[in-house]
Amino acid sequence: MDTVSLSGKELAAAINADTKQRAAALTASGTAPRLALIVANDDPASAWYVNSLRKAAERLGIACDTIELGADASTERIRDELTARSADSAVDAIMLQTPLPAGVTLDDVSSAIAAGKDVDGVSPLSLGLLASGLDGFVPATSEAVVELLKHHEIQLAGRHVAVVGRSNIVGKPLAQLLLAENATVTICHSRTTDLPAVTSAADIVVAAAGRIGLVTGKHIREGATVIDVGTNEAPDGKIVGDVAAETVRGKAAALSPVPGGVGPVTTALLMRHVVTAAENSRSA
Repeated sequence: MDTVSLSGKELAAAINADTKQRAAALTASGTAPRLALIVANDDPASAWYVNSLRKAAERLGIACDTIELGADASTERIRDELTARSADSAVDAIMLQTPLPAGVTLDDVSSAIAAGKDVDGVSPLSLGLLASGLDGFVPATSEAVVELLKHHEIQLAGRHVAVVGRSNIVGKPLAQLLLAENATVTICHSRTTDLPAVTSAADIVVAAAGRIGLVTGKHIREGATVIDVGTNEAPDGKIVGDVAAETVRGKAAALSPVPGGVGPVTTALLMRHVVTAAENSRSA
């Protein structure tokens, strides 16, 4: 079986073209949209992603302030920074990059992000709006998975999707988005008994656990669609996913690559969220 590559580059380009036009209109009418990117780690994969966000913002006409708090920043220090940026009228959007320092959880600090600026949808309020089916910013990576599947015309309604990973950043919000598309969703995690048996029963498998090579050919059935959300640093320094791609090709009908699959779409959606937040702020 030939495995189709589910590239996200074409979709990301289309989203970016619209975002750039909207950002230019905001700039022409006053000031450019502004994103505050808060970083409190020294993780290589995170640094790679932050750099890609900065470059994307620059290309699209979005001002991006990167605030490095250090990998030893305390809960109080991070909350204070988020609170200050939330109150700053010059800042339209806030993103808190993960991972966070040891002993600090997203639950500890995310509530300090104002909902109208929470462009990655990580605060309890944003997640609650999503779970309730109400308007708010959706976690961009989760949204990117759904948008990538739609772009490649992969049906979701009535399909069984197994999501490997239950984080508040990807797994749980993705389940909500898939349910809204009328998919049947199973969330798998570290306590799932016989993971291959669960995932191989699904039409679509989404790997979002943050472990290199976790999903292999034995985890999927013939003809399944596989979406790889992972961005992990391999021993050779390359960014790789959660799927052992070489064991999946030839068995899966379709597979998203890493890099070049979910990643570009996630970044494009985040930038679109920033512009939307700026538009909402200007019209308030």
